[in-house]
Amino acid sequence: VLRAVFSRTFPQVVRISACQHSTIPAPNAHPDVHFNKIFINNEWHDAVSKKTFPTINPAMGEVICQVAEGDKADVEKAVKAAKDAFKLGSPWRRMDASHRGLLLSRLADCIKRDAAYLAELETLDNGKPYAVSYTVDVPMVVIHTCLISLSLKTALITALVCYQRLKPLLLSLKLHFGIGNGGGFPCWCRQHYPRNGYHGGAAIASHMDVDKVAFTGSTEVGHLILKASSSSNLKKVTLELGGKSPNIILSDAKMEEAVEQSHFALFFNQGQCCCAGSHTFVQESIYDEFVERSVERAKKRIVGDPFDLNTEQGPQVDEEQFQKILGYISSGKRDGAKLMCGGEAAADRGYFIQPTIFRDVKDDMTIAREKIFGPVMQILKFRSLEEVIERANDSKYGLAAAVFTQNIDKAHYISNGLRAGTVWINCYDVFGAQAPFGGYKSSGIGRELGEYGLDNYTEVKTVTIKVPQKNS
Repeated sequence: VLRAVFSRTFPQVVRISACQHSTIPAPNAHPDVHFNKIFINNEWHDAVSKKTFPTINPAMGEVICQVAEGDKADVEKAVKAAKDAFKLGSPWRRMDASHRGLLLSRLADCIKRDAAYLAELETLDNGKPYAVSYTVDVPMVVIHTCLISLSLKTALITALVCYQRLKPLLLSLKLHFGIGNGGGFPCWCRQHYPRNGYHGGAAIASHMDVDKVAFTGSTEVGHLILKASSSSNLKKVTLELGGKSPNIILSDAKMEEAVEQSHFALFFNQGQCCCAGSHTFVQESIYDEFVERSVERAKKRIVGDPFDLNTEQGPQVDEEQFQKILGYISSGKRDGAKLMCGGEAAADRGYFIQPTIFRDVKDDMTIAREKIFGPVMQILKFRSLEEVIERANDSKYGLAAAVFTQNIDKAHYISNGLRAGTVWINCYDVFGAQAPFGGYKSSGIGRELGEYGLDNYTEVKTVTIKVPQKNS
């Protein structure tokens, strides 16, 4: 059932119809921001240092609000509260697993209740189209929370310290609605280090009383976290470090479907997906047609106000990412790739970039090797299956991949040869909360979702009891 839900949900965000618009509540483009502090032990706090930093609306380039900037001293407070919450005899420690599951179900209900407001905050804060925030992001949170609640025959970690590097607003509001404001949790600890959080992150990774660190971000920072963690208490670490995911189109693929799904695979979320299909390989006999149709589709992509329900693509998350992507586009031109469309800023203000496509891309070009994390499609040509498998694997990343073909034997052959944690066949970005997700090589360590994901947050204990034997 879940696979069917996600299969329907993700393709619809490529172009939401007028009929679907009627089911989405009209957004408020100026939602109130209630919480911008650090949340520790069910209370909101200023940073110990009293420092704040601005969080920016990427569509306008304007300050939304000032957010508390946590540091090592705030980490110490949060870790102490988390440790106290898990003490022997604490309310959470003594709570029955079914009651824990009930609390998480209650949290899911609170998120669903306030879905429109949460979607508005998400769009205000990171520029994602509101239609996507409302129909994809918030429902995914609800589904995942519900499934975790069903798994609480399992002992979950009870008090968490979370390192959120960039954008705190949505996470803060989830905490408020579900936990901090009467959700019923006896104690819950969470920490936000939205930006300039190097010292706070280092303090968490190296802290002797933190038993688990989960990080999503760059490979470089992942290495630093591993190093800091191993030098402290050998804590569990899971890392999701993105990728340069190959999307392989065979000559027998259904062309219209392959073009649309490949467009979605790359341009969804402004190209800011860890598993974006950014390494597009197309078999030589259909290469020209695929490029032509992909360019035609990209030129129709609606870029603009993320609160407009017709918008498919909003701004990049911040100015730093905006400039980085433009730099990659310039490198593609210098290296000799042929720019087919886009390649420039898409507005006079905000961090909008035109949907961009390069053809005649070679394996050694910078845009073909590095993770761009933006709306820039690079289309490479290949001949044989063996060739494309070898070239697709010639990368330091291995998060995800896709194959488009009507031949199931070829699909199995390629998917078996690819070194990637997830391989989609004739689809892309289809997620189920029960399906493990994570990467090979420099794309990370460990898995999210499914039983593998829960394993990262539990410990196995063996207790052996001597049973008295009856005297002979």
